[in-house]
Amino acid sequence: MSGDTNTSSSEVVLGFLEEAEPWRLQSPQFPSKVGGKPAWLSQRGLPSLPGLECEICRLPMAFLLQVYAPISGQDTSFHRTLFLFCCKTHECYTCNDSRCMKVFRSQLPRRNEFYPYNPPPEDEPPSNSEPDQGVLSISGVKLCWVCGCPGNKTCSRCHTVSYCGKHHQTLHWKHAHKKECGSQEASTVTTHPFLFPESELVTEPEEEEEEKEDEDVAKEAKEEEEEDCPSLADTLAETDLEEMAMHETEDNKMFQRFKKKIAPEPHQVLRYSRGGSPLWVSSQHIPSDQDIPPCTCGAKRIFEFQVMPQLLNSLCEDSTGASIDWGTLAIYTCSASCYHDDQYCPEFIWKQDFGSDQQHPQITPT
Repeated sequence: MSGDTNTSSSEVVLGFLEEAEPWRLQSPQFPSKVGGKPAWLSQRGLPSLPGLECEICRLPMAFLLQVYAPISGQDTSFHRTLFLFCCKTHECYTCNDSRCMKVFRSQLPRRNEFYPYNPPPEDEPPSNSEPDQGVLSISGVKLCWVCGCPGNKTCSRCHTVSYCGKHHQTLHWKHAHKKECGSQEASTVTTHPFLFPESELVTEPEEEEEEKEDEDVAKEAKEEEEEDCPSLADTLAETDLEEMAMHETEDNKMFQRFKKKIAPEPHQVLRYSRGGSPLWVSSQHIPSDQDIPPCTCGAKRIFEFQVMPQLLNSLCEDSTGASIDWGTLAIYTCSASCYHDDQYCPEFIWKQDFGSDQQHPQITPT
């Protein structure tokens, strides 16, 4: 997020998608963005290839989004970006299972070897200064042509294109490289459909509304609680039915609160509130303090931002069967934002899905 992200525990900044010139989404501009290839912050200490694999299918994950979130008053967090990756194997998305996603934190002091001390200019740089997408200019780290992650393997025929592994080399070969390998002409294909569509993340503060009881929601929840279910009544004890009704009512209340909260800005794809609280979509699968592991430095992790289901609309990943899906993705990061030189630090992600009877906001007309 551009600017200072020191929000109070109650303040929320909303993220929206917007088209942008490609140069604005490159590393020297410190972008917040969705899709495309990662605009790496530090050019050293990038996540390892095993660290970027899905823990379920073990295939390379795709870059989903990054959030530029510096911390005011902390020199080692003058530049600070969080990177989120997700698997593209639809079958890996099972209910409330976050093993198909990973998040990393990178941060740098203002004076560093990669970027000028002063802010980047607002004008587009000369065309001859465009960075090589296949290698990081200062560290020399080679990047995979398909996904933009570290790639230490090269095409055995032309030795000019790098890959993170055999899987992405095969994808590129079938997509375009079979025709272009060894050719002296510049490639006319610059990206692979493995990538999500690229957009800038722009932000604005959420307008606070006075909290008040929603009588319609309460009435609807009460009606659902009173509904009879004869087929279950024959097989379950009365106490079991009361427990189920209470559970369904609480879940419905939580979901109605979620829908009401996002209604003023239905196109929000991200909510940022470091030290605040997530907006849950369900009363089920909400983490306790014990569910959030501490950072490797020993400090407690705190909530920083969440990814909303509305983002799914822009990913062009619709499927009739299993699909990439979530209710919300809550990202927890080190409360001390510990600094490990140029290393990318893994952080924690909690995936919460919708209940089976809840209508997905991404398909709700607005």
